[in-house]
Amino acid sequence: MPFKVLVFDSKPYDIEYFRKFKDLYNQKIELEFVEFKLSEKTVSLAKGYQAVCAFVNDIINDKVIEILSENNIELIAMRCAGYNNVSLKKAAEKNIPIVRVPEYSPYAVGEHAIALMMSLNRHTNRAYARVRENNFSLNGLIGFDMNGKTVSIIGTGRIGLVTAKILKGFGCTVLAYDVFKNEKAAAEIGFTYVELDELYAKSDIISLHVPLMKETYHLIDEKSIAKMKDGIMIINTSRGPLINTQALIEGLKSGKIKAAGLDVYEEEEKYFFEDLSNELLLDDQLARLLSFNNVLVTSHQAFFTEEALKNITETTLKNILAFVQKETLSNQIK
Repeated sequence: MPFKVLVFDSKPYDIEYFRKFKDLYNQKIELEFVEFKLSEKTVSLAKGYQAVCAFVNDIINDKVIEILSENNIELIAMRCAGYNNVSLKKAAEKNIPIVRVPEYSPYAVGEHAIALMMSLNRHTNRAYARVRENNFSLNGLIGFDMNGKTVSIIGTGRIGLVTAKILKGFGCTVLAYDVFKNEKAAAEIGFTYVELDELYAKSDIISLHVPLMKETYHLIDEKSIAKMKDGIMIINTSRGPLINTQALIEGLKSGKIKAAGLDVYEEEEKYFFEDLSNELLLDDQLARLLSFNNVLVTSHQAFFTEEALKNITETTLKNILAFVQKETLSNQIK
């Protein structure tokens, strides 16, 4: 009998890519897809399955894991890198292993961070909207040369390093901060590690590439913004709660922050990945951010390339197959 897996929060592209890899799991794994996010309200759908496959905004808290355990779920397969939405302690207590996709395309995310920078700098989003209405004025669209600017990377994992390498190609001075320094990469790429206060004071642009954890929650807040150079641009393609949204809004209102590019948002699980064009936006902070013409919000799409979807799908399936075949779970979250 095939190993039955319920895939939560399924979108058409998820189904398309899983089916592309049908030969990898044919007759060994049986996949069923539902559009609902995994949560306390939907977890009962997992009854009768042996594993669930979840995504970045699914809610996998103590209660959800308790019910999964009661329904004899043997494995939680995350088709993403982050797992801050999962109660690891409860999963360990219930002896349910959790596997993930530790990396899928650092180029996808790094390049999207650069796209946000360039769009905000040269106002391409605003220019596009103007020209569509036959407005060919250049007023308010002036940008700056990236060459010679100081751009800082907070978090020098693979994504941060890709971003730094692109910035060096623009002729930027690149500073970086990370608790775990990669001095070899710094020498090869040509960036310099500094402490956060120095980074804040010297940067024209700051790009965030750290995971969400207790130490990085609200890394960008009222105090850190106050230490930044006037006219700073902030880019976040990592996790929404790295930034205190209200502090960001106040910084934008005062002019301290010149621009912000956000692919993630603190309360995004209610909105991102969904078509809500026929509904009212009830999140006042998100609505306020969208009202600024110097804020560019994308819907957690930095990862969204053909290469990344291929890697996500293939790694997820291999993780499940390894469990079914009682092999070592190399991507298990400990």
